[in-house]
Amino acid sequence: MSGHSKWATTKHKKAVVDAKRGKLFAKLIKNIEVAARSGGGDPSGNPSLEDAIQKAKKSSVPSDNIERAVKRGSGVEAGGASYETIMYEGYAPGGVAVLVECLTDNKNRAASDVRTAVTRGGGSMADAGSVSYLFSRKGVVIVRKDGVAEDDVLAAVLDAGAEEVNDLGEAFEVVSEPGDLVEVRTALQREGIEYEAAEANFLPSVSVPLGEGTAKQVFRLIEALEDLDDVQNVYANYDVSDEIMERVG
Repeated sequence: MSGHSKWATTKHKKAVVDAKRGKLFAKLIKNIEVAARSGGGDPSGNPSLEDAIQKAKKSSVPSDNIERAVKRGSGVEAGGASYETIMYEGYAPGGVAVLVECLTDNKNRAASDVRTAVTRGGGSMADAGSVSYLFSRKGVVIVRKDGVAEDDVLAAVLDAGAEEVNDLGEAFEVVSEPGDLVEVRTALQREGIEYEAAEANFLPSVSVPLGEGTAKQVFRLIEALEDLDDVQNVYANYDVSDEIMERVG
C-alpha cells in the first residue's frame, strides 16, 4: 500500500498551498464544529476536537475561525448547522473499491453530488456493505521525518498500542486501533516528536494494483469527489508503484 499512503501524504502537503484553500478551510471548520458539538468545547477533555483543531492549524486556518467554530459547535455562539455523517460506497475504474465519507446537513444533495461525480469519473455506485467490508477502521498518525529516526518513533509508540510503523519516504505512518489513537499521539508528544496528522481512517485489507492509465482515472475521480462540499474523506483500495506515482505526478 506504499503508493496509496504516499498519495495521501502528498495530498496533505499540497493542501496548505492549494488554490481551493477556502473550500479546504470550510471542511476543517465543519470538523471542528461537529467535534465540539459531540464532545464539548474544551480540547483538553475532547481528543476529537483537539485533533480537529490541530489539523486546521497545520493547514493555516486562522485562529479566529477556529475559535468561532468551537463556540458554534459547543453552543456558546449561535449559527451552527446540524451535520450528520453518511458513507457512500462505489467502484472506481479498474475495480477499485471506494468509500466516500460525507459530513452534511442535506442528505439529498450529498447523495446526488457523489453519484454524479462517480458516474462522470467512470465509476459506479454500490449497495451498502458491498465495499465497506474490504476496509478496517484504524487510527493513523503521520510523523514527518525531519531528523526523526524510525527507532525513535517505534520506541515511543509500541507500548501505547501501535500495531505497525510504515516508512512512507518523507514521513512515518503509525497504525493503531482507533481507540488507541489518542494514546499513540500522546506518547509521541511525550517524547518530543511532532505529528503532522492524527485521525481515524479506513485502511484497505486488500489492494488493487494499477497501471499508469487507470491510476490517472482513479486519481481524477478521487479528486472530483474530494472537491465536493459535503465530502470529508475518500478511501480507496488501489496500490500504485512509486515509479507510476512519479509519472502521474
